[in-house]
Amino acid sequence: MFFIASTCFAIVMAVIVFNFRMKETREPVTTKKIIIPPLAMSTGFLQFVIPAFHITWTEAGEAFLVGVMFSVFLIMTSKFEIKGDHVYLVRSKAFIFIIIGLFAIRLALKWYIGSTISIFETSSLFFIVAFGMILPWRLAMLVLFNKKKNEIAM
Repeated sequence: MFFIASTCFAIVMAVIVFNFRMKETREPVTTKKIIIPPLAMSTGFLQFVIPAFHITWTEAGEAFLVGVMFSVFLIMTSKFEIKGDHVYLVRSKAFIFIIIGLFAIRLALKWYIGSTISIFETSSLFFIVAFGMILPWRLAMLVLFNKKKNEIAM
C-alpha cells in the first residue's frame, strides 16, 4: 500500500516539477529563483534527527553520487538566452523525456531498494538522491545565468 501511495505522490511531484519548469521559461530568471529550490529542499535534512531515518555515511555518499550522475541530464537541458535586458531559460524539447526517464529509473530503484530496507531508510536515500540532483543542477544554472547576465552588462 505504501508503494502505491508513494508512487502516486511521486507522479504528482513530477507533474509539479514539469509545470514549474515550463513556467520558468516564461519569466526572466533571477539569482533568487535559481538558489531558493536547493535551499528550501535542504530543510529535508531535518528528517535525520529521527533515528529511524539514519543511514550510513557510505550509503549517503553513494546516494548523493547517484543524484549527481542524474543531474548531468538536467544540466544538459538548461540553456539561457537574452531577451532585451533579461535572461530567460530556454525550453528544451528533451526535458520532458529526461524527467520521465529519471522518474522511471527512480521508481524502479525505489521498488527494488524498498523491498530490502525500511521505508524510512528508503526515504532518506531518495531524499539524498534528489538533493544530489538539484544541487549541482542549480549550481550549474547559476554559473550559466551569471555568464549571460555579464553579457548584458557589457
